[in-house]
Amino acid sequence: MSIIPSLFGGRRSSVFDPFSLDIWDPFRDFPISSSSDVSSETSGLVNARVDWKETPEAHVFKADLPGIKKEEVKVEVEDGNILQITGERNVEKEDNNDKWHRVERSSGKFTRRFKLPENVKMDQVKAAMENGVLTITVPKEVAMKPDVKSIEISG
Repeated sequence: MSIIPSLFGGRRSSVFDPFSLDIWDPFRDFPISSSSDVSSETSGLVNARVDWKETPEAHVFKADLPGIKKEEVKVEVEDGNILQITGERNVEKEDNNDKWHRVERSSGKFTRRFKLPENVKMDQVKAAMENGVLTITVPKEVAMKPDVKSIEISG
């Protein structure tokens, strides 16, 4: 791992991650507005940052979801090996007497999908939310060591 932060987000990008199903957008972190066809319905997507680490016992996902309640997030397993995190950050109610000076927090739906390797126990997935961080733990199957038996050579 490099000690110099990445130009795109400060962490290693999942652009070359064979298990990620996300579409890489090289311009998502640039503070420019565009007139593209991206609807405001999916604008919350860029804020669903996820770290994925593998330990000897499990795959651990941590998603930063500030301001989102656990009831607004859904963690699902599709097709036996696709982990999907979805949710929605609702728009704050406006009062007609309010005068907004700046609106930077995004709202809308987000979806993140990850293809998991085959050595996981999908029936034992656990998720917990604490201080705006969703932690998903996917335990790994215990790798069976081959049973090696020495054979004595006669003669």
